[in-house]
Amino acid sequence: MKTSFKISSALLTGFVAAAVAAPAAQAQNAPVVNAPVSTNMVLAPQAQAMAAPRAPASDDCGLFKTCSSTKIGLGKGDFIVRLSALGVIPEDRDSKLWLNGSAIPGHVKTTNQVMPELTFEYFFTDNISIDLIAASTRHEVAAKGTPLGNIDVGSAWALPPTITLAWHFRPHKRFNPYVGVGATLAWFHNVSPAGGLVQKLNVGVTGGPSVNVGFDYQLVGNWFFNMDAKQMFLRMHAWANDRGSGAFIKAHDSLDPTVVGAGIEYRF
Repeated sequence: MKTSFKISSALLTGFVAAAVAAPAAQAQNAPVVNAPVSTNMVLAPQAQAMAAPRAPASDDCGLFKTCSSTKIGLGKGDFIVRLSALGVIPEDRDSKLWLNGSAIPGHVKTTNQVMPELTFEYFFTDNISIDLIAASTRHEVAAKGTPLGNIDVGSAWALPPTITLAWHFRPHKRFNPYVGVGATLAWFHNVSPAGGLVQKLNVGVTGGPSVNVGFDYQLVGNWFFNMDAKQMFLRMHAWANDRGSGAFIKAHDSLDPTVVGAGIEYRF
């Protein structure tokens, strides 16, 4: 009886060891399978916001704003339109008067005037531009200190279109000073005699060189402030009344107006 118990215990121990070893062996000998992992997972709202592509920032800066695409300063290819307040100051440097063909003492005096001015400017290069100014100003003309006293001659509108080539020292900078040279052709319209001693009045077309100096300053976006001073060299020729009338007056006057303007301009 003792012997059979020992055998039975040994058999039981063997069965237990075999039962434990079998699953481990199956796990070691099982084939490895690489199953695909699904990417269609639902993300949390915060994760979705971080993963979503961002739209590019808008660069719509408006008409009166400076944005990243705005060019700084002026340069090649820029076209400018400027509206200025213009002051015209005739210098009347040298006057000569004749009465019925004889020289008489006295001098011509022309009044100052302020009017709006329109300017168009184009940049051929970063440094060189050409501009055309258009303005018309009305002036009163008188003969002072003559043997006949002070004579009111009349009034006339002057239209002096001026073309200028300018050199700009600091292209593509907010502050850009310049100097220029050009030419002026002036003619006079709506000429009105003063009456009394002067019953008829004619003023001839004239022209001459001009020089100028000024600067542009970029305010915001494509808007600029401009300050400009021109010196024109013009000589006016005028005739009052008819020959043989008894009071035929002829005058030559070096107008040589100084023209100062300040205004706002826009770049296209």
